[in-house]
Amino acid sequence: MTRTGKREYSSQYEKMTCQPIPSLILELGLPTTLSMMVTNLYNVVDTWFVGQINTSASGATGVVFGMMSILQAVGFMFGHGSGSNIARLLGAKRLRRARQFSSAAFFVSLACSMLIAALGLTFLEPLCRLLGSTETILPYAKTYAVFILLAAPAMVTGCVMNNILRYEGRAAFAMIGLVSGGVLNIFGDAVLMKGLNMGIAGAGLSTMISQYISSAILLSMYLRRKTQTVFSLRYLPFLKPPAAGTEPDGEADRAGWRLFFATTGSILLTGLPSLTRQGLSSVSTMILNARAKIFGDAAIAAMSIVARVTNLLFCVGLGIGQGYQPVSGYNYGAKKYSRVRSGFFFTLGFGTVLISLFAAAGALLAPAVSTLMRDDPAVIAIAVPAMRVQCAALVSMPMSVCANMMFQSIGLSGRATLMSSLRSGACFIPLVLVLSRVWGLPGIMYSQPISDVLSALIAVPFVIHFFRRLPREDT
Repeated sequence: MTRTGKREYSSQYEKMTCQPIPSLILELGLPTTLSMMVTNLYNVVDTWFVGQINTSASGATGVVFGMMSILQAVGFMFGHGSGSNIARLLGAKRLRRARQFSSAAFFVSLACSMLIAALGLTFLEPLCRLLGSTETILPYAKTYAVFILLAAPAMVTGCVMNNILRYEGRAAFAMIGLVSGGVLNIFGDAVLMKGLNMGIAGAGLSTMISQYISSAILLSMYLRRKTQTVFSLRYLPFLKPPAAGTEPDGEADRAGWRLFFATTGSILLTGLPSLTRQGLSSVSTMILNARAKIFGDAAIAAMSIVARVTNLLFCVGLGIGQGYQPVSGYNYGAKKYSRVRSGFFFTLGFGTVLISLFAAAGALLAPAVSTLMRDDPAVIAIAVPAMRVQCAALVSMPMSVCANMMFQSIGLSGRATLMSSLRSGACFIPLVLVLSRVWGLPGIMYSQPISDVLSALIAVPFVIHFFRRLPREDT
């Protein structure tokens, strides 16, 4: 490492382990929150533009949203899996090993995304039907899905780069890439859908272009050496194993492919909670659409609108929680356990207050937002009450999010995976299947809010148990 690089590394280490917790988490969390809000905002804008076509086209965005969740699941798995390891390695001052993790995550995720895109395009119609498409929604869903699958490499690697930047403590860099892509997508929708009258194909093309531009901006941060980690083939362990004596835990002895598989395995294991969370989000979307289509295209369109809007609000709490992740991982690796503890409770309190304000605004504006998304009385009649009860339940969400983020960042992947499986899986799926049969359409509308509350309640004893066992003083 150059002398300038060493100074920068030392400065970043001091910042992550010594800066006061509130200012550090806000510095990292607010850019993350903003970037996630802009990302979700262009999903909402997509829904609004597509909703101008007809109700079936609006329903197609909800169907393809499940496919996007699959791609995000892969990206977040590699991003969070590598990022958590990287944060702890940087906290332990093991820069070369951190670079091996970043390089492996980037290249393996790129290969996986290309494979997913190829399979998706080959089996496009069966995939759209599996995601919950009706006969009237299917033509729109197929058109939209083609562009999303073509954008898969950019979407997946973009998630990886974004999350590694966050775990390094460089959330502002991550924000630049994501916000740029989001703004471009909004303008692209206006030009391609309205200006060129391309319909839902314009929405898909706009998303694809903006994803590649966003990914290129994020990659430029690494190519211009703005980061401590890099993406380079020479850091892949099977190409160039670490020099003897540079790895204190003996990993230098596991050269070649053995070390590569150990690195990739650690990424996958640590990233499993993210794969679980996002993967179950995709599965739950499929099940929700399958149950909603019994009640027609209006029900699918309404629940799609509710999902997009509440995800926009959900990202407020998630963004603050992700701002805590690098703080938790870095300081856990540096054995500064009191900062892990104080960071958790600050994030929980601040996140609860912030999301409460946003949820109140969402509940109040539910009729206006629903009408804006799709001016169809049948859609609005379903969307408004569903959105309001979902907003009320979001207030409980910071507890489960903070628990999930903390466990994942410090390498407790089993507990983190359990936390990740609750909101969209272990709690939601049984609820929507049972309540939709017992209660009909209201059962579909209220399954997610009930799941949110249950997820938070289940997280509490795990958090209490963890902090009772965590050393009270730094060691």
